Amino acid sequence: DVCSSDLTPTPIQEQAIPILLEGNDLLGCAQTGTGKTAAFAIPILQLLSEKTPQGKRAIRSLIVTPTRELAIQIGESFASYGRNLNLRHTVIFGGVNQFSQVNALKAGVDILICTPGRLLDLVQQKHVNLNQIQMFVLDEADRMLDMGFVHDVNRIIKLIPKHRQSLFFSATMPKTIQELANSILTTPKKVEVTPVSSTAEKIEQAIYFVDQAKKKIGRAHV
Repeated sequence: DVCSSDLTPTPIQEQAIPILLEGNDLLGCAQTGTGKTAAFAIPILQLLSEKTPQGKRAIRSLIVTPTRELAIQIGESFASYGRNLNLRHTVIFGGVNQFSQVNALKAGVDILICTPGRLLDLVQQKHVNLNQIQMFVLDEADRMLDMGFVHDVNRIIKLIPKHRQSLFFSATMPKTIQELANSILTTPKKVEVTPVSSTAEKIEQAIYFVDQAKKKIGRAHV
């Protein structure tokens, strides 16, 4: 999920970034490989950096994603794009000891990237406060539902401010996903893109027609 070159944005970046910088909600139909991480990370970093809050840092942007692998990948993108900004982010997910994650939260973060289960665990333990969320991202919503996280997502929505900017990404848009998007977004702008298809340059493809009599038929040995 990067730009196709240092200077040329991918289609979703070209369409989504201006929409987000204007403060609109976004409904993005896009798969991994389209550059969608940069499409939301860059405007989030810009908008948050324009208003530095006084006092202790509070979580102002929340990105919820279905898997730890994707959460880590998104965290790496924020680290890369925001390395020269006075903003902090952290990544939390389940399956590991929460000690280091809790310490990072106590130190103060602007951007929290997480999986649903661990987020709700830490909210219940009062390690996370979501009262000051300004920008909310639900990434790979279709996978979220496939993995059984719909109830967790609905619980999270109830914990964050109603007045916020929301971003919703899904590779597919069946009725259930559209209904979830409608419950999260307010008059969103829609962006729909498909991943750029490519083939490996060094692979040559060919087809050979062989008469039945010339085919070698053998038995596999187990």
